[in-house]
Amino acid sequence: MLIINPHIQIPDAELSERFVRASGPGGQNVNKVATAVELRFDAQSSGALPEPVRARLLARADRRITDDGVVVIQASRFRTQERNREDARERLAALILAATLVPKKRIATKPSRSAKERRMEGKRVRANVKVTRGKGNWDQE
Repeated sequence: MLIINPHIQIPDAELSERFVRASGPGGQNVNKVATAVELRFDAQSSGALPEPVRARLLARADRRITDDGVVVIQASRFRTQERNREDARERLAALILAATLVPKKRIATKPSRSAKERRMEGKRVRANVKVTRGKGNWDQE
């Protein structure tokens, strides 16, 4: 059971793990032992996620989420299979926990009249600087 928060718990049956050989340091151990973990979670058809959380999770522009709504986490940071399993589960929990946060609604505001006037005055000053840089007849001195 993967516990995200008191309200969201993902049963182990909805998680699938595959163990593969990892690249990187580890000497001969790398060639013999499958320590890297590929953790898959089908968020699209999961019954453990509330609908708003599922929608926010699937709406994320994240390369770990496939077009079919499957979250794929690859963990090969550590040299042991058990530590990589824990790392993959922690990263999945963090990803889902981030999707539980409801983004703030943006409140549309208007600039004040004085702010508009300051902006227009700045544009006039800048335009005047550029005009004075213009084509000058430097031979008439």
